[in-house]
Amino acid sequence: MTFPDACNPAIFHEDVFYEYFLPYRHPASRYDIWGGHGLETFGEDFEIVRNADKNFVWTVLDCGEGPDQWIVPGMAFVNRVCYLLTEVPHNDAPVQFRTEGRPRPITQLGLTRRMTTLRRIMQRQESTTVACG
Repeated sequence: MTFPDACNPAIFHEDVFYEYFLPYRHPASRYDIWGGHGLETFGEDFEIVRNADKNFVWTVLDCGEGPDQWIVPGMAFVNRVCYLLTEVPHNDAPVQFRTEGRPRPITQLGLTRRMTTLRRIMQRQESTTVACG
């Protein structure tokens, strides 16, 4: 398996993101966006994001090319739609998740296969973070 890097991240379906990273609605969130999980890019919601552990913060991006949006690790500012917080840290792993403009769930077999790939990437990223940190 060739491992992804920052310039060539692994791309997954959004269902893999939800299954692995477990996004949640912050109890102090003021808005109901992104299926209830999203935090706005301004005001009190933005303060929640700014004060959160950066390893649990994700940004939903609108890249302007078609209806798809992207979930990427960290706190981005350009083309941001909202932020997400997760129960599982990303450790700055080189991964991205595509949310399709026309939602289509991934099959159970596809989800299982992609989860295996993501687990390998995350294990490698965690061992790299521990070795360097």
